[in-house]
Amino acid sequence: MWFIAALIIGTGLTALAFWLRGKGFKFAWYEALLAVIGVALLLFGIQNYFGFTSEFESSAATTALLLMGIPALILLAVSGLLVSRRNKTA
Repeated sequence: MWFIAALIIGTGLTALAFWLRGKGFKFAWYEALLAVIGVALLLFGIQNYFGFTSEFESSAATTALLLMGIPALILLAVSGLLVSRRNKTA
């Protein structure tokens, strides 16, 4: 299941990158890297959440999701802000 989810997300991110380039958005390699790390960390947190929940460890599931989800959201927000600022001034 996770292999199919990774294929769908990878295809979606690639299509998004090509669409943004076609619209004239410019982004540096480190902005894309931050976004990819953020998505990977978010997916890892979600996977751990469901894994802990299936083992009836609700406090560990919540802790794992918070410890991995918040940094993932911060990385995604920073990446989005960097891209928007770069294209706003250009």
